Amino acid sequence: MANEEKKDFNAMLHDRKDMPKIQLITDEKSIEKYGGNKMYFAPPIDYDRVMKRIPDGQVTTVGEIRKYFAKQNQADFTEPITAGIFVSIAAWASHQRTHDKTPYWRTLKVKGELNPKYPGGIQVQKERLEAEGHTILAKGRKNIRYYVKDYEKRIFEL
Repeated sequence: MANEEKKDFNAMLHDRKDMPKIQLITDEKSIEKYGGNKMYFAPPIDYDRVMKRIPDGQVTTVGEIRKYFAKQNQADFTEPITAGIFVSIAAWASHQRTHDKTPYWRTLKVKGELNPKYPGGIQVQKERLEAEGHTILAKGRKNIRYYVKDYEKRIFEL
């Protein structure tokens, strides 16, 4: 996203568009990749509600949230592109609020990776996770990425 400080992320968070909805897909490659043809779309506010449930010292991933939504809505999977966008919207909306904060830093990318698209980038997420007792590992030589060590042991059961 660009020009985050100029956008009203709380308005975006509450814009349901035409969601929630389920869409049947017919693309064979997608059906094979995701394990079915029943795709769920959750509105942004639903991601925010789930992210607020993650307690201090625990984490979740965007993938875990997607699995939770799919199961709750009898779908095969939750649409992945909007999931990533809506998690970022929830983070920025929280950043813009003075109250009712969402602990977005506890929601990780795949394999426990920190999210550079959150407010303050990797550094802020790293500091907040370390303050809650997590160890952050840097991986790579040129394109360094950061991960929560043993994040699987700290996953909050949704």
